[in-house]
Amino acid sequence: MEIEQVLDNALRKAAAIWVRPDGHEPRLVWALWRDGAVLVAVGGTEQEVPGLVDGVACTVTVRSPTTHSHLVDAPATARLARLDDESAAALRAARLNGRPEWHSVYRLELA
Repeated sequence: MEIEQVLDNALRKAAAIWVRPDGHEPRLVWALWRDGAVLVAVGGTEQEVPGLVDGVACTVTVRSPTTHSHLVDAPATARLARLDDESAAALRAARLNGRPEWHSVYRLELA
């Protein structure tokens, strides 16, 4: 099975992943897999991820959805996202606690 398919299968079920922007410590974050990339909302009432800025290289660590053990580390690039209404609604609907309000959303594009 190719790594892209492994990542796709795992990220469809993942609610949290580890993100490590270059030069920073890894951070466990809530994320949403959508349209072949990971969306991470930051700021406002959402999580903070030091070093997550447009264009930064990141490492995304994914756990197995069945065993919860380490599955893979994948390189990614963070891109500041402009969400369409449908993507913003999906991000809000996927968030379970309260009414999410974020300052920015980053699309982590896996290499």
